[in-house]
Amino acid sequence: MNRFLRHIELIAEQVPTPTRYPFSIPAVAGMGRMVFNEGVTFFVGENGSGKSTFIEAIAIKAGFNPEGGTKNFSSKHRPSESDLAGALRLARGVKRERSGFFLRAETMFNVSTEAEAYAAYGWEKLHEMSHGEAFMWVALNRCGNDGLYILDEPEAALSPQRQLALLARMHQLVLGGSQLIIATHSPILMAYPNATILLLDEDGARSVRYEDTDHYAVTRVFLQNPQGMLEKIFSDIEADS
Repeated sequence: MNRFLRHIELIAEQVPTPTRYPFSIPAVAGMGRMVFNEGVTFFVGENGSGKSTFIEAIAIKAGFNPEGGTKNFSSKHRPSESDLAGALRLARGVKRERSGFFLRAETMFNVSTEAEAYAAYGWEKLHEMSHGEAFMWVALNRCGNDGLYILDEPEAALSPQRQLALLARMHQLVLGGSQLIIATHSPILMAYPNATILLLDEDGARSVRYEDTDHYAVTRVFLQNPQGMLEKIFSDIEADS
């Protein structure tokens, strides 16, 4: 069982131009079948590796508005989605989710604006909250059991303590039968136990252990010796100047 979303794969005959973005991204060009964890699946990698592109395409195939929100949200302030969704095949499980949300940092303003139209249905005025407070309000109040939640770099709005709070909320949701798919740079979030971590890089996409990610390794080395790391970084700059 993979709960609501089982796997996703590229349909070669639906790729219009392999040399054109987003199909030229190595993780897309070398894409095999991506299998989702029934609880939490992370997409990780460097900037430009395709994390957000995949997350957006998965959300679109699952029926969400590209700009974020529930499946009822329809705002299109500045359409910018790629063509990837049209070339993907999404395999669903037998069971359908009861609720869902596509939460992305870069379009939270648009989601907050559209949410004002749903005030009668219990939505708070998200524009009156900080970015992080609005994110957490959605996670706590608009995410529930048996739901599908797709998050694009939620740590962009959250302090380390709030990331820990989000981890706790993620666990509540998983225990309640929900499935989460998350693109992140956060070594705090990707530490979630038994999650699937899909690394996107120049070699394509593959599953890796938490301890084998650069996010974990770099953070660990830095926290063990911050002064030493800073001295090395700054000495390299000074040597080149």
